[in-house]
Amino acid sequence: MSNADILDTRFRSALRRMVERGRLRCYGSTADPALEVAAIMKQFDNEDAAILFGDVKGSSVPVIGNMLSNRLNCEAAFGCDFRAIRDFIGRAIGAPQPPVVVERAPVHEEVFRDGFDITKALPVLTHTPGDAGRFITAGVIIARDPETGVYNASYHRIQLLGPKRTAIRLDFGRHLRLAFERAKHKGEHLPIAICIGTDIALQYTAATMGSQMPETADEIAVAGGLAGRPLPVAKAVSQDLLVPAETEIVLEGVIRCDQTIVEGPFGEFIGYMAHAEDMPTVDITAFTHRRRPIYHAINGYGRETIMLRKYVLEASLLKVLRAAVPIVTDAEMTAGGLHRFHAVLQIKRTSPAHEGLQRNAILAAFGALKDLDMVIVVDHDIDIRDPQDVEYALATRMEASRDLIVIPQARGHEYVRSGDHGVIAKLGIDATVPFAEQARFARCAFAPADATPDDFSQDGAQITARLDL
Repeated sequence: MSNADILDTRFRSALRRMVERGRLRCYGSTADPALEVAAIMKQFDNEDAAILFGDVKGSSVPVIGNMLSNRLNCEAAFGCDFRAIRDFIGRAIGAPQPPVVVERAPVHEEVFRDGFDITKALPVLTHTPGDAGRFITAGVIIARDPETGVYNASYHRIQLLGPKRTAIRLDFGRHLRLAFERAKHKGEHLPIAICIGTDIALQYTAATMGSQMPETADEIAVAGGLAGRPLPVAKAVSQDLLVPAETEIVLEGVIRCDQTIVEGPFGEFIGYMAHAEDMPTVDITAFTHRRRPIYHAINGYGRETIMLRKYVLEASLLKVLRAAVPIVTDAEMTAGGLHRFHAVLQIKRTSPAHEGLQRNAILAAFGALKDLDMVIVVDHDIDIRDPQDVEYALATRMEASRDLIVIPQARGHEYVRSGDHGVIAKLGIDATVPFAEQARFARCAFAPADATPDDFSQDGAQITARLDL
């Protein structure tokens, strides 16, 4: 593996690169973690730089928000363009790098086994007025399956309940839920570590779900595969676990097998309030952090939540499609579809034998990603990252009576309220032109131009004089 294939994905390295590229700015006033910080994050969470809240009311710990909320932030954090990020994600599962254990870890610069209160020590946000309380949202949960011994890394929201007690949202079908159920069957609590401000390769690995990350995959090793180097880890101080050594903050504890509490509601990624439900509680057994830690926050209903899965899902989709339908050249999980529910596929046909494969690609995409509800396939002359160009293809190349493919009663995401508990019709749209008619649909071409922005003036007086206004 060459040096170009090795990424420095440490959390602080990512932040330094973002500063160098102008993708991190500091909020100039005191901000309240009760609603205000999250509101400011939401206001500037589209294409803006990440935000450092250096002066947080009631806390000496700064907050980073909107860190990976858009393409430019992600490219700055990783130090490469989005296509390279997807390639690194694509290699991760196939080339895992087992972690290396270190004796001295920055996350253990400050260690508290007793006498701590996480509700006072951390600037945990209240995100929306409808939330049930304060929620940790950017914590990557590290656990080891009690039967297989395989490490899992995943995102789950954590609701603060007391100085050393939280609730945890465990959705059915997730690997952590399965590990917890196995521990519960044995009458045992499940040890976990909640890692806040951790290696961004691990953050992306934790965002990989379902068929893209088999239960047998050690996700700390997969994160090493993404980075192209083993992740340094350290032994947790109160649980039999390994934790990423350069994480900002780690909360060690156990998910109790014998206790539940009403968790939620909480403003989720789909834009609705997730309902309250009985969920397990967590006893925090140790609190460790770097000497001057940084708290990473993610809005539940914010761009970073969905961007974390965009490149992961695109890489997973392209891996399946390029094997099944080689004429697929690119894929875009769209912003309006929350980078999860809608995809645009680009194809390039070079012979009449390729006719019809565009529809195979639609079906393969639905099979690859369960949550996809709509897939649009376009020709190679359409810019799939330009919504106007995609809509142009729909307007000029799609004929509704023949180019709409509806798959009724399919499985989607249970949070989509237009469905019936996750059962929903899926829509494929063939917005390509028949191979034999590509010449007839060719778009007008202009002569080459070599003008640059420097060739233009915005001098009002000059323009007024020229036009005799």
